[in-house]
Amino acid sequence: MNAIQETNFQVPNQISFYRGKVRDVYTTPSKIIMVATDRLSAFDVVLPRAIPFKGQVLNQIAAKFLKATKDIVPNWLLETPDPNVSIGLKCEAFPVEMVIRGYLAGHAWREYKAGRRTICGIPLPEGLKENDKLPKPIITPTTKAHEGHDEDISREEILRQQLVSEEDYVMLENYTFELFNKGTEIALENGLILVDTKYEFGKANGKIYLIDEIHTPDSSRYFYADTYAENQEKGLKQKQLSKEFVREWLIENGFQGKEGQQIPEMTDEKVNEISQRYIELYEKVTGETFQPRLYQDVISGIEQNILRVVK
Repeated sequence: MNAIQETNFQVPNQISFYRGKVRDVYTTPSKIIMVATDRLSAFDVVLPRAIPFKGQVLNQIAAKFLKATKDIVPNWLLETPDPNVSIGLKCEAFPVEMVIRGYLAGHAWREYKAGRRTICGIPLPEGLKENDKLPKPIITPTTKAHEGHDEDISREEILRQQLVSEEDYVMLENYTFELFNKGTEIALENGLILVDTKYEFGKANGKIYLIDEIHTPDSSRYFYADTYAENQEKGLKQKQLSKEFVREWLIENGFQGKEGQQIPEMTDEKVNEISQRYIELYEKVTGETFQPRLYQDVISGIEQNILRVVK
């Protein structure tokens, strides 16, 4: 099974290289070249096997939504010369991620189930069930860790630590709510509910830009709209399109990224199942048929497509 595990290029005028959990990032004085590999991470751990087409799915969904939201906030994207590559404006990233939640799911539910009624300084009402709609969307920021786990942080703590100025943070909050509203509208048009997501922002020449990916299965959670109400009423699990199914499989097999825990075996069948789920999400969230790239000579093909536009 072919998949893109990593790249090792030298692009013109390259000044740095960073290998993230799923992206290989090449930097020139003015641009960032992001290669979306097929690596899969969960609980802030890169899993041992890459997932065919995952990087293409992430890159193409992100590009579509960046174009659809540029009237709300300017974004970093300049061009996508390859199905797995985005090239954009080099920005200084804010050291926090803006997580926004419309429903009590995933990490927020695990915190709530453990008895906590405040997340990132925001109080939650009693009596909520898993996947219930929140009274209104809430922003639950996290610190942005290059290694290890991102940590929940409150608005007050962000300002106290001067991680972001109050003027900029107010803008980040406003952009986050507007982007979430737009993402919710687009999702509903395709029969989905945008449950929660995260946005990252940066600055260039004193201006705030939306950076990285948006509304992808790695950064977002979606439910199917047509079965949501009935499943909630009956106490059934929600059918969802997100990376949460990977986390659930890992939890069921005794892995949550904690010291001493063993990652369960990823069989060919499991890798193929995860790949198909990513493709399903692409088609559902975009309303378009997925066109898989060819993996023959894929690394050299990516490199040639980058060199074609980066001089």
